[in-house]
Amino acid sequence: MKTHKNSIFLTILLLLFFTNGIAQSPNLHPKNEFRAVWIATVVNIDWPKKGTDSVSKQKADYLELLDTYKKLNYNAVIVQIRSVGDAFYPTQLAPWSRFLTGKEGKAPDPYYDALQWMITEAHTRGFEFHAWLNPYRATMDYNTQILSSEHDYFKHPEWMIKYGGKIYYNPALPEVQAHLLNVVNEVVTNYDIDAIHFDDYFYPYRIPGEEFNDSASFKSYGNGMKLEDWRRSNVNTFVKDVAVAIKKNKPWVQFGISPFGVWRNKSVDPKGSDTEAGQTNYDDLFADPLAWMDQKWIDYIIPQLYWSIDHPKASYAKLLRWWSENSNNTAIYIGNSSYKVNADSDKKWNNPNEIPNQIDLTRTYKNVQGNAFFSAKSFVNKNQSVTTLLAQNQYKYPALPTVVPAAIKKNEVIPVIQAAFSNEIASGFQIVYPTGSKMRYAILYGSSAKAKIDVTDASHIIDKVALIENLETLQIFVPTYKLHKNKTCAVTFIDYYGNESDPTFINVAEH
Repeated sequence: MKTHKNSIFLTILLLLFFTNGIAQSPNLHPKNEFRAVWIATVVNIDWPKKGTDSVSKQKADYLELLDTYKKLNYNAVIVQIRSVGDAFYPTQLAPWSRFLTGKEGKAPDPYYDALQWMITEAHTRGFEFHAWLNPYRATMDYNTQILSSEHDYFKHPEWMIKYGGKIYYNPALPEVQAHLLNVVNEVVTNYDIDAIHFDDYFYPYRIPGEEFNDSASFKSYGNGMKLEDWRRSNVNTFVKDVAVAIKKNKPWVQFGISPFGVWRNKSVDPKGSDTEAGQTNYDDLFADPLAWMDQKWIDYIIPQLYWSIDHPKASYAKLLRWWSENSNNTAIYIGNSSYKVNADSDKKWNNPNEIPNQIDLTRTYKNVQGNAFFSAKSFVNKNQSVTTLLAQNQYKYPALPTVVPAAIKKNEVIPVIQAAFSNEIASGFQIVYPTGSKMRYAILYGSSAKAKIDVTDASHIIDKVALIENLETLQIFVPTYKLHKNKTCAVTFIDYYGNESDPTFINVAEH
């Protein structure tokens, strides 16, 4: 009852506060909504728990993450596959990650392609798989003795800049940009991913008293520009080249970036947000998300709004509104800091309703279409007061990810459904694939005996079944109890772009 009152109070407050037509009453159970979780591998934040864990334990722990978030009705995982010039997959461009095998350059034993396995397991459970890469960070410290001889630090020392206790690739060098582009191209070509994802690490965060020493590169390539503009140009060039390369290779693969939550403060730019952030994207990280959206280089953006709703210096509410008003050409999701629940100096995070209220607030903006949470371990056997609220309210029913703006289209070639059957235990049907069909999932819908199936209603989603690429036929079984004694179900198909087909209705009672 208390939770219900909090939700009503928040809704009334929102309707009173937002008067310019941007905000709306939140959709309590949206059919389409991006619900993602970041799975961080750097220094074993989320997975694997230890680089020295056995392969069997690694796999069990990863599946626990997936199963936890599937029960919570999430639909996307953003998995870090390159964090410090390393890789979670076999490649000549980087050594195996020590966060996977305990020693950089050492392959898993028994051997497996961790990335391929992770993608398959995610897709089997209905998740989009977003391959998360940190392009510019080369090491986490100056201890180069732990690096493999195949690390770029040894192969190309001229590419590296030491700064703030870490080593970075120099974003200005054409050779660096070409190499990092090859890294992206290899992943897109070799793996069945749904997206390439970058986070907020472009030029490193400023450290008082230290300078990022790229003066030689600036002298060679600055071309009369101001240092700050030149650095932003370097990042923009790389972002553009990645976008073009992805779409040329596999046009359905998305490109998404999750920048720091503040573009610029209003105190230095009237277009900026009403915040007092100590650092900003534009002025300190030399990253310009507004330019990326204007130029249509990215498919989605997830600004990291890692503050409480009414934080005095960087309010979630104010920043949410700012990003809603200043985003265009892309899908917009919001990054939320589940890692702060019961673990932050801001005591607002001790309130189990903080995250649910942030989701409710996000849903009042019709152009903001979901959330992503950092990080995965936050809700695995932890913070159950929050997950219970989500399971009973905001995430009570499944949802399908939204289609990014550039990928919206009509499905032309969809599978054929035939050979329906029914018995006391299960109902089902067979899917026959026509030539040229490029489908990722089948979505099953059902309703109670008295209700007509509504494929726009999230509560009618029964299951999301992964389709195997290049298969000819597939039998799908639906437990009879899931049809609520109604022998009719509906089936739609999701293509690789995320578009959903029109429904086909099947009366299995007739078979």
